[in-house]
Amino acid sequence: MLSVTNLVKTYGKQNAVNDISFELQGGEVVGLLGPNGAGKSTTMKCIVGLLRKTSGEITLGGHDHLSVEAKRLFSYIPETPYVYDLLTVQEHMQFVAQAYGVKEWREKADEYLELFELADKKDKLGRDLSKGMRQKVSICCALLPDPQVLFFDEPMIGLDPKAIKNTKKIFKQLKEAGKTILVSTHLIDSVESIADRIMILKDGNIVGNDTVANLKRQFVQGEGTTLEDLFLEMTKDE
Repeated sequence: MLSVTNLVKTYGKQNAVNDISFELQGGEVVGLLGPNGAGKSTTMKCIVGLLRKTSGEITLGGHDHLSVEAKRLFSYIPETPYVYDLLTVQEHMQFVAQAYGVKEWREKADEYLELFELADKKDKLGRDLSKGMRQKVSICCALLPDPQVLFFDEPMIGLDPKAIKNTKKIFKQLKEAGKTILVSTHLIDSVESIADRIMILKDGNIVGNDTVANLKRQFVQGEGTTLEDLFLEMTKDE
């Protein structure tokens, strides 16, 4: 569903992303982990077209990632949720529905708003929402067009425990429906329970790309190793 080949993103003389390649299949949840500055957000922003890649090839569903055909296939939830100050929560949903040509959207929108405890906030303006509420609105808007691929950049930041639980539940439902999900996060524990596969970035390079069990067998000796232990081992300075 997603193919990234020899992706390079350079700032000046520094490679933020250093010639990385990977693929994501349908029905797969992949966790993208790495220390600050490893290139996680840069990689995701290059894929969705918010940053111009220096070189490489990115396709979604066989289409170039910057094409309209590709953009119809995915939703992106940024680390810092952006909402329109003068649109209500309900109007955000309506705007997305009209932009993507979603028919009969109201019932679906109401389900998502109910799930994230925003049903009583439908008439609240974007400028009056807390960061957590903005994040919830951002997720609801991303889910409404029923995309094939979802990119979540730090989706759990700012969410309360119940919303985190509901987000994980949605990940599971999306996976069962054959959707492809890439989740970038610092919250290692939250991704271990939902990801089929982990990609670990360090200094713009992929240093691990496999199931948690396989990565543990490859890189760590001993029983009782957590994903956090594995992450620290694989990203430590030499």
